[in-house]
Amino acid sequence: MISTPSTTRRPAATLICWLAVAPGLAWAVVRLAGLDRGPLVQALAFTPYVAGWSLLALALTLALRRRWPAVAATVAALALVGAVAPRTLPAGQPAVQGPELRLLTANLLKGGADAATLVALVRRHQVDVLTVQEFTPAARDALDRAGLADLLPHRQLHPEVGTTGSGLYARFPLSAGGFRRNAGFAFTQAYATVAVPGAPALRVESAHPAAPWSVGVVGEWRTDLAAQPRATPDGQLGILAGDFNATLDHSPLRALLASGYVDAADAVGAGLVGTWGPYDGDPIPPVTIDHVLVDRRIAVHAVTVHPVPATDHRAVLATLRLPTP
Repeated sequence: MISTPSTTRRPAATLICWLAVAPGLAWAVVRLAGLDRGPLVQALAFTPYVAGWSLLALALTLALRRRWPAVAATVAALALVGAVAPRTLPAGQPAVQGPELRLLTANLLKGGADAATLVALVRRHQVDVLTVQEFTPAARDALDRAGLADLLPHRQLHPEVGTTGSGLYARFPLSAGGFRRNAGFAFTQAYATVAVPGAPALRVESAHPAAPWSVGVVGEWRTDLAAQPRATPDGQLGILAGDFNATLDHSPLRALLASGYVDAADAVGAGLVGTWGPYDGDPIPPVTIDHVLVDRRIAVHAVTVHPVPATDHRAVLATLRLPTP
């Protein structure tokens, strides 16, 4: 039998389809099975981008009419898009009638973030609580010079030179304050109970687990995330806000949420807005590693992300409504 161009092209087209489908299919298995180990930890942060690729791979298999690659592409696309797409959709909120609370969190990148910009955000948006990470003595002084003390006079601060310091500022009185030091990179996490008028006592902590920047420190990353304070659905209201060095595609963060928290951005359909990257000019697409995790009894009204000069993180502003006592 004499081959024709169409018959000779069929194996090549099938191979191309499988090559396009295989990454998304493997990614879906890793993501759904929670296999974030070793180098897969960093890779999983980019799951939303791979979900987009899976749709392109599906379109290719359909266009070339390759049956089994199309079936595999459909499975991968359903799994990945199904995991990612809900973050663009607002969820139902608890019907609470307590006071509104505006919380801002920012990683200051070794204290170098522009203090005037951060204080301007606090002033413009009438922020009630500010949590900061990579908080240094120089950053503390710069924020005070920019007027933060007049806006948020109550504070629980633990500045340190480098990346390990943290701080908590508030418009309202604080009590039971302190800080704890993570086992991983020795990042500290300042915490305190905020006395918001008309609401129950609210515990707020500035979160900063270790960053999985290499395979060798993934263990520290998992340890720090596992050590984060779990929600207390039948106890005190709590909020964790900061740089978690994890996205909603990482199983340790999902386990933390399962204890009784809601990711504020996810709750209002802003869960895919990037908060970190590029880093040091590298062409890294933005990923969402800064979060405000709130007790499920707290309603989330809005979440916005704001650039701050001289830091690679964007500040995250959450507008919340608390329950009454």
